Amino acid sequence: MTQLETLSQAILDAAKAAGADAADAIVVSGDSLSIEVANATLEHAERSEGLDLGLRVMIGQRQACVSVSDTRSETISAMAERAVAMAREAPKDPYIGLADPDQLAQTWDIAALELADPADAPSPDELKQAALEAETAAQAIAGVDKVDSAGAGYSNTSIHLATSNGFSGGYSRTSTSISAVAITGTGLEMERDYNGEGRVFTADMPSPAEIGRIAGERAVARKGAKKPPTGAFPVLYDERISSGLIGHLVSAINGSMIARGSSWLKDALGEMVLPNGMDLIEDPSRIRVSGSKPFDAEGLLTKRRALVENGVLQGWTLDLATARKLGMQSTASAARGTSAPPSPSVGNLTLTPGRKTRADLISDMGTGLIITSLIGSSINGNTGDYSRGASGFWVENGEITGPINECTVAGNLRDMLGSIIAANDGHSHLSRVIPSLLVESMTIAGA
Repeated sequence: MTQLETLSQAILDAAKAAGADAADAIVVSGDSLSIEVANATLEHAERSEGLDLGLRVMIGQRQACVSVSDTRSETISAMAERAVAMAREAPKDPYIGLADPDQLAQTWDIAALELADPADAPSPDELKQAALEAETAAQAIAGVDKVDSAGAGYSNTSIHLATSNGFSGGYSRTSTSISAVAITGTGLEMERDYNGEGRVFTADMPSPAEIGRIAGERAVARKGAKKPPTGAFPVLYDERISSGLIGHLVSAINGSMIARGSSWLKDALGEMVLPNGMDLIEDPSRIRVSGSKPFDAEGLLTKRRALVENGVLQGWTLDLATARKLGMQSTASAARGTSAPPSPSVGNLTLTPGRKTRADLISDMGTGLIITSLIGSSINGNTGDYSRGASGFWVENGEITGPINECTVAGNLRDMLGSIIAANDGHSHLSRVIPSLLVESMTIAGA
């Protein structure tokens, strides 16, 4: 981190010399390796390494951002001069600005979060072997006609953020992943499915064979898919895709949407948005989880907070600018890259699990649809009207009768989320621990 800290300070010094009133700098260094195999041979290998420098400067209530990937001092000076020149011509924004010094994080414990695996990075041969094992396991499932792809990857990223009013901090994070996509059938009868896993620590990964086996089994289960009937039925969002449903709620309470007045939940603060007894918690301090972080992109200390408590919406997701615009306090939710200013974003989420298993909810739903995959999207951000293409499995009398595809599910998000019933199958290693969710009634357009 020493190099990144030195670079971030050099960027701030250059900004001050160029005439900036205030500035923040972010430096991101990373390397990654990905391997793909096909037919038991290496199909693709890619390694990338990069160092990106980002600068945001403020001249009064005007701001501009510039990024480069060249660490030479003359480049940094030119970047700062360009940013200042751009800021002088930018429109005024009364809500921009760095955090007050007493808002900035003072202490944090990076080691406690365990964001970076101390073990050696896997070698290209180790990743290739993992991908081959996943491919072999998927191909071994009876009914799999082809393994479309299998791959493994690893990345290591470090960031450092510094501001002209005294904040300086950084951390690293690692990630290992393995995935496989299997196909059953040919031509118009072809169906596919996948499985993929990722962890912060390589030692926490499931075996490649298990990942490939599940991909193969999922693909075979889709053989003979057909359209479901049209009508109003209960719909179960499988744990694999249920986080997307909750994601629509999270997007609707983003401070940027609220400040623009373009959210279907803009008037819902303090109202029921989930069933009674259900909480939606953001916790950036979870150990070995990809969405954890000690501070946000404006240097504010992150902390656990309830987005929804006992079904009631508690607040918006805010960075400094949106908080000022709404007359509120930042929720330490700023995120940013090197080429744009901060914006509000949510990391780790946990939804209160239910008492019943996924199988229990399937049994209870009678006749309806289990969604395991979604395609396309038609969501009205102002009204919450929802329509998406879906595939999955049909249920009759509480029993799965077969796979379905080529259908559309529709409803209104306010009504859908207000009636959800959660299973207890959320996975604790994920950044978003969202179990399977049963929506009592949706319109299904099929055959």
